Amino acid sequence: MGRSAMGRPAHVLTFDEAVDVWLKRWDGWIQSRIAAHFDTNQGRVCEVLKEELHPGSRAEAARRRGRAA
Repeated sequence: MGRSAMGRPAHVLTFDEAVDVWLKRWDGWIQSRIAAHFDTNQGRVCEVLKEELHPGSRAEAARRRGRAA
């Protein structure tokens, strides 16, 4: 069982993980797979991709990837 199933909250994404969310999305990963990879829920991934959680992570991901945001 995952941590969430045992009554504990899902993993809270860090800024660096949010950057990795962007990189995985650009590589074609779907949101549910990204969420499973980080043991979090899909809503947190969606918040990153809407730039509500960890603003600036998209620009940092673009910088690390060498592309414009």
